Amino acid sequence: MAEAPGLFTTRDARDRREWARLLAFCARHGRAAFSRDPLIGGHVTGSAVLLSPDGGEMLLTHHRKLDRWLQLGGHCDGEADVAQAALREAREESGLAGITLLSPEVFDIDIHEIPANTREPAHLHYDLRYLMRAGSRGFAVSHESRALAWVPLAEVGRYTRAPSVLRLRDRVLADRGAEAAHRIGRDTG
Repeated sequence: MAEAPGLFTTRDARDRREWARLLAFCARHGRAAFSRDPLIGGHVTGSAVLLSPDGGEMLLTHHRKLDRWLQLGGHCDGEADVAQAALREAREESGLAGITLLSPEVFDIDIHEIPANTREPAHLHYDLRYLMRAGSRGFAVSHESRALAWVPLAEVGRYTRAPSVLRLRDRVLADRGAEAAHRIGRDTG
């Protein structure tokens, strides 16, 4: 029986394509899709779109191995509850204990290739991203990062041009705008 990767409300054609690819991968490999089995060509990973307590900033990591600014996240290591794996990774990589998962629903999906290295062949990461909020700002840099930074949403593009990270920023801003419009409509109606 195939493992279910979670719930995701797609926003566009790209989302629908990526979600279909993820579902097919999980159906084909079952529980192994959440492992680090190098023979199946990839694995599901979990990431955190970690917002500051006031929601105005996103915590980015300057990833030690990849030498770029990214969201926090990592391997599921056999955990099929990807939201919990993403939460675990966010805590480990930031040193923050008070992180809240804002929704169990997948916020974004990104499928990308990881180049071959001395330990494993090239493979795909089927990365599920979840929206989270930190209870405090006092992070600690882990061995996986060169640095961490709370970055105002409007300035994320100064740290990275990675389309997948910019898409996360844009989705947070779009959701914030939709929420404000809904609130205004409710208040004036």
